[in-house]
Amino acid sequence: MHGPEVTEGLDGKIFCGETDAEMTFRANIIQGFLAAYTFTLVIEGWLSIVYNNKQLMLRPGDIYIYSPGMPVLIASASSDYRGICLMADEHATIELPSVRDLVNIAYAPLVQLHEPKLSLPPDEARHMEQRMRDIISYQDSDHIYKQEILRMLYSVFLLDMQNAQQHSITRHQIPLRIEEIFIGFIRLLPQHFAEHHDIAFYASRLHITPVYLSRVVRQATGRTVIYYINQMLLMEASFLLRTSSMSIMQIAERLHFADAPSFSKFFLRMKGVNPKRYRMEK
Repeated sequence: MHGPEVTEGLDGKIFCGETDAEMTFRANIIQGFLAAYTFTLVIEGWLSIVYNNKQLMLRPGDIYIYSPGMPVLIASASSDYRGICLMADEHATIELPSVRDLVNIAYAPLVQLHEPKLSLPPDEARHMEQRMRDIISYQDSDHIYKQEILRMLYSVFLLDMQNAQQHSITRHQIPLRIEEIFIGFIRLLPQHFAEHHDIAFYASRLHITPVYLSRVVRQATGRTVIYYINQMLLMEASFLLRTSSMSIMQIAERLHFADAPSFSKFFLRMKGVNPKRYRMEK
């Protein structure tokens, strides 16, 4: 999660586990400030999520991919729903070559299909399930090289995800250059969103004009650059309000708002409730 580590018993980098209908709804509580990529494979039953004001049904063989800052709501699930969820911190094992492509893997379905899911053939779904169960097996072991093995297995999982995407997605429905610029923007965003709220900064880092960056993001996802910046700001603000003792003024300063009233106005517009009320409801 963004902000200080609040969970004991995990190394904060990689975690995999089985989930059911009751457990999956807990994602609605933390998804607003979860700084991790997650891959949820549906094994049995069905899961309904709302993304971009559109309801998506996930059935056995579907993988739902969550990226930090993505506004997704778990709407409903069948009573027999079962899935496996793999979570990885967005900066975890960044030294591995395959993990350098993590952002591409997470956003390829979104860019190409305008939805955060991938439907796999039965044999590939079983293969990905086994990869995830291998991670669970070592995660629960006392192997002296557990952390190294977990990172290796995660790397293999990502390579298999890339392979599955090549089979499942008709590539380059939009120009490759557009996809590359959008993913470049998404790579920059977690590092700079708190300090830089302006399009011009990200455009300059990508060596393009603000107008062109705006056009690229709109073409790739139907959303604006400001939308993605605001989602990251909202995610961080929500986390700090719920888990820290920082004052609203301090949070406003940390996120580089002009003053506390400006931050409160932003939060109310994005969340539908002011920061003070949101903090009291935790």
